[in-house]
Amino acid sequence: MVRPLYLALLVPLFLPAAACAGLYYSGETQEELPAQWRGFLLDHRALRLIASPAPTGGVAALLREQYQDAAKKLEDALRVRALSTDEAADLGALYVRLGKAAKAVEVLRAAQRQHPEHFRIAANLGTAWQVQGELTEAVAALQEAVRLAPPKLRSAEEYHLKLVRLRQKEKKGASTLDELFGVTYSGQPGKQPLSERQKLPADAAAVAQQLALWLPADGRLLWQLGELANAYGDVRTAANILDGCVTELGMAAPELRRHRQAYRVAADEIAKLPDDEHAKYKGDLVTKSARALARKFDLSRLPPVRADGVNDIPWPVLAETTMAKSFKPRFVRYLEELEGKRVALAGFMQPLRPDDEVPGFLLIEYPVGCWFCETPEPAMIVFVTLPDGKTTPIKRGPVKVEGVLKLNRDDPEDFLYTIQKARVAEPD
Repeated sequence: MVRPLYLALLVPLFLPAAACAGLYYSGETQEELPAQWRGFLLDHRALRLIASPAPTGGVAALLREQYQDAAKKLEDALRVRALSTDEAADLGALYVRLGKAAKAVEVLRAAQRQHPEHFRIAANLGTAWQVQGELTEAVAALQEAVRLAPPKLRSAEEYHLKLVRLRQKEKKGASTLDELFGVTYSGQPGKQPLSERQKLPADAAAVAQQLALWLPADGRLLWQLGELANAYGDVRTAANILDGCVTELGMAAPELRRHRQAYRVAADEIAKLPDDEHAKYKGDLVTKSARALARKFDLSRLPPVRADGVNDIPWPVLAETTMAKSFKPRFVRYLEELEGKRVALAGFMQPLRPDDEVPGFLLIEYPVGCWFCETPEPAMIVFVTLPDGKTTPIKRGPVKVEGVLKLNRDDPEDFLYTIQKARVAEPD
């Protein structure tokens, strides 16, 4: 069994292009929430890794580099002129994303003195104060953000203010769930009784996802999302999220660990069922988008193709492939140039048969709990074959594959990409 998707060590590379609410940076385009759990968790983790001084993996490092480049351009502009209100709001948001809350507060406080009626400056300042741990100041700034918010954003800002006020009243070091929605989660695996579900606001999942996108390092918000996933009947996602709370974020609240254990047992039992029964356990949350953030890969940032070396392929490059109904794939030029050359790609092994040693397998960007329910798009599956006579053990964690790339242009029965004569190693 593969678990959990939230622990995937790869992140999507997105070229953010205006966040819908919360931490406002004009370089982030947010999709309508709630997003599908799988896509949301990848985007959520990507935002969290931006703040890491040394993010794991080349794609994560490149993502942080993009935010650093954007911040530097605004810093350079500030040395020669005053920033516009939107530029000041952006620089503050970038500092928050990059883990520099104190610098964000400095920039945004100065901007607010000059522009006290600017909504994005007030909202970003409230978030910066919260991240820095100054909750009284955060409440004051977020009150202004609520007052200034456009009607379509006001509800989300009100929930953000409610969250900070709840945190302000609790004892120092508290590790319980925030009572954002006035419900107590039972910790019983599976869809909650209708009487309990009816207590949740219709937009509870969307609100919780929104708050978590603004504050991706806040483990208690991630825990809230896990409980909501279970409440809507998706205990497998709930188990994966709570696994991430414990193993990635180091959370140790007794209630969290009890619920995690209960959800994991239930999820493991579902995994034993025949594949065609798994769909019954997908949950009934109605989602509005596949991902939380719009993505577009900047091909100009890729290094030149090397004929005499190994070329790394980011997964978003594969995602750029499109297909007509008659199976006429259109590969980006970069992939065309890589055909026949040695490439490297990190991902997760998906066996084609239940053997411990295999001569070939599928490589996917992140693990899936159920192939029947969560099959990736064709453009996000790579077929890997080893040299003749060679086999490799199936591994559950991330791997790095190196071999020769072949593109499929005319056979609808075959995979779009094959990495031939491959070598399997540990990821960088």
